[in-house]
Amino acid sequence: MRAAIVTAPDVSPVCGDFPEPVVPHGHEPLHLVGAGLHNVVRGLASGRHYHHGRRVYPLVPGIDAVARTGDGRLVYTGYARPPFGTMAERLVAPFQAEVPAGADPLAIAAGMNPALSGWMVLTARRKEVGTLGTVLVLGATGMSGSLAVQGALVLGAERVVAAGRDPAALERLRGAGATTVSLLQDGPDGLEKALADAVSETSPGLVLDYLWGPVAEATFAVLGRSGEDTEANTAYVQIGSLAGLEASLPADLLRSRRIRITGSGVGSRSAEEMLAEAPEVMARFADGSLQLPYTAFPLSRVGEAWAHTGRSRAVVVPD
Repeated sequence: MRAAIVTAPDVSPVCGDFPEPVVPHGHEPLHLVGAGLHNVVRGLASGRHYHHGRRVYPLVPGIDAVARTGDGRLVYTGYARPPFGTMAERLVAPFQAEVPAGADPLAIAAGMNPALSGWMVLTARRKEVGTLGTVLVLGATGMSGSLAVQGALVLGAERVVAAGRDPAALERLRGAGATTVSLLQDGPDGLEKALADAVSETSPGLVLDYLWGPVAEATFAVLGRSGEDTEANTAYVQIGSLAGLEASLPADLLRSRRIRITGSGVGSRSAEEMLAEAPEVMARFADGSLQLPYTAFPLSRVGEAWAHTGRSRAVVVPD
């Protein structure tokens, strides 16, 4: 079958012939409709992702996809057993979730992975305390962060503070109902002041951090200075590290307020948990309350897809 093939770490994939996946008895292969090229896909293919395990090359990249069953149904699926991935004409994967009627299958392929990163944190928090209150999203102008802001608004947060660097993206989020704060500041003092001004009205009960590094340190400083103007407790969830892999956590923050700092990602969330949330997230893409632009590339141009940058998610489709 035709597939995207990665032959070594840090080598872009090429389109070529790859062995067919082994199909368990009583099952049939799925046929690719579209597979999103997420950051985690590049990380796993290169062996640099924290959950990469032992990579065996050659391999087919891709962790999730929308595919068509033999009887014509569209399903969201993924997590094929290595060396097989989802960027191939045919795939065998351990789960399937029906794509809602009328949904754009490529929007689902582009958006499900980045949307679930925030959605699962948001729904878990709402189940835990009954409300979302004020939500702060660090890295809100990235694709995952933008979907987290949209998700928080959809799920009824009282206030959503979107912090990011892209002015145009911040303007769009402001139009959607978020309070925005620019992270284009000089030095840690500038970051701290911008964040402090944004959360001066109400301290966040939930922080979704896609950045870490100095932005996290500035946020810790702001939370530590917020005094008694706090919600019952604060959940700080580390999801991404676009601003740095390390951040210094001040001891006095842990003593001065009720705060819980955790992480969310591959390894901390099971496939079963993800699958349970998938139908609702797909429904939100179908009705337009979650949106993410995408650019489609055929398998024969997978190298171009791999190099794609900008404000849209690359989606690999059959030729």
